Amino acid sequence: MSQKAATAAVLLIGNELLCGRTQDINLAYLGQRLSARGVRLAEARVVSDEEEEIAVAARALSERYTYVFTTGGIGPTHDDTTTAAIARAFGRRLLVEPAAEERLKKYYGVDALSAPRLKMATVPEGSVLIDNRVSGAPGFRVGNVFVLAGVPVIMQAMFETLLAQLQDGAPIRARSLTAPLGESRLAEGLSEIQRRHPDIAIGSYPFAREGRVAVSIVLRGTDETRLDGAASEVAALMRDLGAAAADIERG
Repeated sequence: MSQKAATAAVLLIGNELLCGRTQDINLAYLGQRLSARGVRLAEARVVSDEEEEIAVAARALSERYTYVFTTGGIGPTHDDTTTAAIARAFGRRLLVEPAAEERLKKYYGVDALSAPRLKMATVPEGSVLIDNRVSGAPGFRVGNVFVLAGVPVIMQAMFETLLAQLQDGAPIRARSLTAPLGESRLAEGLSEIQRRHPDIAIGSYPFAREGRVAVSIVLRGTDETRLDGAASEVAALMRDLGAAAADIERG
């Protein structure tokens, strides 16, 4: 029996995301890297720095998906509430992790390890640390929840160190086709193609180009032969509707 495909959710944390001051780029990175690993990113949420909101969301997502990745809120300031929220979500005490403290001493120096910096060595009891080769302060894992930094370069470095902990699966591949057509003209034909290929996710994304409507059709799946077959059917549909034969982009 084949292993059930792993799924994931991303919990983006921070008032700065909700007010528009910071534009998130972590979600796109995680989606791409998880797909390459064969993990389907199925949900993303954005919550404020409120401890209760983070705790409720983290708990709910952890019960629904194989993995949860949080970003943001593990720094040294008063509004960095993610660590306390994760401890609250899973009923764990907060404590200073000696290994994390040693990493911060090495990074900052013993004399410069202030109380705010020591906060970054405080994690829920029983956590597994996630290395941070950029700025010293580690992330951590509680069960299936991976708690990562919000700064993209740090988050990415943390994520790359934890890849070995994730379940391997067939990489999720993509095919895309673009044509100068309104998506409503493709709707019926796409529905028929989707029915013939239930294992392929087919998305329709309209846009405007030089004042004219156009559409990109993106197909995603793990079986490249099936994926190519479905993409060929989409190309044929586009030609039948009068569009020039579309090149199939592979991803």
